[in-house]
Amino acid sequence: MWSFHRRNFLGRGAALAAVGVTVSSLKPFQRRGIGADASAHHQGAEARLKELGITLGAPSKPAAPFQPGVLVDNMLYISGHGPRKAEGGFVTGKVGQTLTLEQGQKAARLTGLDVLSTVRDTLGSLDRVARLVKVTGMVNSPEDFKQHPQVINGFSELMIDVFGEKMGKGARSAVGMSGLPFGIAVEVEAIFQVRG
Repeated sequence: MWSFHRRNFLGRGAALAAVGVTVSSLKPFQRRGIGADASAHHQGAEARLKELGITLGAPSKPAAPFQPGVLVDNMLYISGHGPRKAEGGFVTGKVGQTLTLEQGQKAARLTGLDVLSTVRDTLGSLDRVARLVKVTGMVNSPEDFKQHPQVINGFSELMIDVFGEKMGKGARSAVGMSGLPFGIAVEVEAIFQVRG
């Protein structure tokens, strides 16, 4: 919901207290962002993925009449993806009820891996991504749960790790849902700008 310029974060960290954000809660983004930005920019997303030790599986096949990804001109629209486990199946449950916040964040990261599989399958290479433009993150949660943005951080941190701070941090919404398809914990859809 909030956007922080890195120079403002580094130069005026104390001002974050005014909006109720602690510096410690942002340290993972600062650490990942600066390092990942330099590496991803110079190496490319595919090389960065190898450096991170991440192997992407085959992309999910839709169980309904839609495309996982649609490329229109230089924009790639990714349909809603869920937290697909390497051994098969999905992470299910409600974050804040049957799943902890940390489990929700891990589910969001798994969702990100599935999104990256579809992006690579559609484009041929993650190096064709110019930048992440927009993310819509949905969290299966009870009505009184309030940490939807922290859950979707699991997805966003992965994008920053792979594409770098500048290319991997797009506009974002993080919202709660009373239910998601098949009872999955998280669903994310995204839009990417594409080179060439």
